[in-house]
Amino acid sequence: MCSTVQLSVIVPTYNEAPNVEELVRRVTKAVEGIEAEIVFVDDSTDDTPDVVRKVAASASIPVRLIHREARTGGLGGAVLEGFAAAESDACLVIDGDLQHPPETIPALYERFRHGDVDVVIASRYAGGGTSHGLADRTRVLVSKASTALTRAMFPIKLRDVSDPMTGFFLIDRRSVDQAVLRPRGFKILLEILARRSMRVAEVPFDFAGRHAGESKASFRQGVHFLSQLTALRFGKMSLFALIGGLGAIANVAIVWALTQLGVGYIIAAIVAAETTIIGNFLLQERFVFHDMRDSASAWWLRFAKSFSFNNAEALVRIPIIALMVESWQFSAVLATAITLVVAFIVRFVFHSLVVYAPRKPGAAPSRARQIVEELDAQAMSPGEL
Repeated sequence: MCSTVQLSVIVPTYNEAPNVEELVRRVTKAVEGIEAEIVFVDDSTDDTPDVVRKVAASASIPVRLIHREARTGGLGGAVLEGFAAAESDACLVIDGDLQHPPETIPALYERFRHGDVDVVIASRYAGGGTSHGLADRTRVLVSKASTALTRAMFPIKLRDVSDPMTGFFLIDRRSVDQAVLRPRGFKILLEILARRSMRVAEVPFDFAGRHAGESKASFRQGVHFLSQLTALRFGKMSLFALIGGLGAIANVAIVWALTQLGVGYIIAAIVAAETTIIGNFLLQERFVFHDMRDSASAWWLRFAKSFSFNNAEALVRIPIIALMVESWQFSAVLATAITLVVAFIVRFVFHSLVVYAPRKPGAAPSRARQIVEELDAQAMSPGEL
């Protein structure tokens, strides 16, 4: 017997008892005209399960509870368990703290019904969306920086995604290969999108303040997110770092060799810097961003962007080192190390999002570009590795 449920609303919760009744009320109102259910997947240590049961008894739509004794996979694991238990293939994920307004559900569902996408994402950063619910400017900055870094690590799969960090989305669970997912925490959408290419649409929404209770955001969660992100995209970033390390060694070797030949150290440093910038670019083209070249701009333009940025970055970084040493009393070695770490992240983000940014749809490559790409393909053919 086929289910008549058109939409399953999955609500992963952890100690959200004060929000349950209001959430169910607003979701119920939002899904009028849609055969819907609410599935709470709960990992709470407070009385949230009891509150859900009480509210479910008088709710006008089906409200079900899955209470997990073991928090396997964290919030991501809870969402996947909700997918498995849902009556409908159309599964909408929403937080239990009401920062995701249920009133956006109809817009997500209507867009999903077009049938041309696998997932519809509620975005804080698409046209008309806001992130007013973030507590302060620091959290806004952290959110935007995290989003930029995430998109830099997955520039092709997240090309059409402005808010991969959101926990508010509607997805066809049949498009999710749960066998390959390894949920580690609260960014389950990122996990899903990073594992395979999906057809995506976005709907803007206003990220609200919490209705009740305390935010779960913490430094520990930030570290957990970075580890999740690194695990998903470790290969590309690690190769970028390795090439940067080889470039640093080559830089020192060139300076040493030239000064031994009597060249002034300033001239030697400039020659070494420019040589390693060019060398790093060629190695990155070959080993790091090889899968993005076909959709990016022409080779000479990629080179110009990379070369200009790296030289500008060096010109900015050196005065910052001087400021840290002279005014802030850092040691020269520590100041250099800190600025190099920051420069590494900035370079990676810039190359992923700018140097290798996909061409705009419909932009036909010039004949010069076609020739360059043909020669490039020949030079990089598997037979010549």
